Amino acid sequence: MVSKDQAIGWIILIVCVIIIVGYPTALYIWPGLGDLASNMAFLLVAIPVTLAIILVFAIGAWIGWTMATTPPPKPIEEIETEIEAEEEKKEETAETTSKTESKEEEKKGGKKKE
Repeated sequence: MVSKDQAIGWIILIVCVIIIVGYPTALYIWPGLGDLASNMAFLLVAIPVTLAIILVFAIGAWIGWTMATTPPPKPIEEIETEIEAEEEKKEETAETTSKTESKEEEKKGGKKKE
């Protein structure tokens, strides 16, 4: 099952690909090739606009693809629990280390007294 962000990513990707394919098709193929060849002014405007639209929607498709294929992040509660568990382990380790050090000091101190 996909997360909400992944679903939105797939929708963005699909819409952008449809526009990338559909816009040039509607602009150049539907009117007929004979009409376009005679109208150079139209082509001088339409070609750069088409390239700009394709570029913008290609970036949109890339963003959609990235959103769709990136796994969802962990919930904040889970991250907080992990951080708390790590802090507790550090505290336990520090306590164990300090106890071990104090026992070693006692042993060393006891040997010196003898």
